[in-house]
Amino acid sequence: MKENVGRHTNLFVEETFVGHSGGTLHWKIEMDAITNAEWKCIARMIMEYQKDFFQAAIGIPRGGLTLSSYLNEYATQNSNDPYLLVDDVLTTGGSMEQYKEEHLKEKDVIGWVVFARTKPADWIKSLFQMPRVWVDDPRKPEYH
Repeated sequence: MKENVGRHTNLFVEETFVGHSGGTLHWKIEMDAITNAEWKCIARMIMEYQKDFFQAAIGIPRGGLTLSSYLNEYATQNSNDPYLLVDDVLTTGGSMEQYKEEHLKEKDVIGWVVFARTKPADWIKSLFQMPRVWVDDPRKPEYH
């Protein structure tokens, strides 16, 4: 039985808002729509692609915290292994870069996100990648 019966949140929402990086966006990926069972499944999906061991999963507050808790079931706790830094949605990658720089500067880090709205940095993998043309192609029509 679904845990959110009686309250429905859409995963994709058409609304204009300002993203964490300060840019205006016209649609949102509403990760509050994801249930705990789905987060657990997403962690399993990532683990099918994540071939390297990691000592601990660290979630970017607030979006990556639930995912990191499920990914920590696969962590080695071995200090010789890299950290796994995770977030729910990547738009510019600024949150991932900032967290890595401030908290894991001298550490070996692997990055994962569920959705990437743009192509992430080489050290970050995404489970689902939005086509780049929709985000930053200057030839695209503006939808308001």
